[in-house]
Amino acid sequence: MNPSHVTTHVLDTGAGRPAAGVAVVLYQHDGGGWQELARSATDADGRAKDLGPESLAAGRYRLNFATGDYYAGLGTATFFPEVDLVFEVTGAEHYHVPLLLSPFAYSTYRGS
Repeated sequence: MNPSHVTTHVLDTGAGRPAAGVAVVLYQHDGGGWQELARSATDADGRAKDLGPESLAAGRYRLNFATGDYYAGLGTATFFPEVDLVFEVTGAEHYHVPLLLSPFAYSTYRGS
């Protein structure tokens, strides 16, 4: 199976390990709102490789991470019950959008 056009990797930087079991939803903006394209969850290594089709049209997309549910499962309070990352797909190259997460902060970047 080829990986999705968009993949993600969630690292729990507060705990120093991958964040397994984080629910992730991929949306596409269609001009009038957001349409859900795919759902997945991170594996034991914190990766979601099966998040939607192998090819996406150019446009605006959003990844939604259920961070509150992840931290609730650990019995840890968090300031961010969910994280939305909005980004632009402009070509056929692979898009990897990692999330570095802790209970009271997060960051992201364009991965490879």
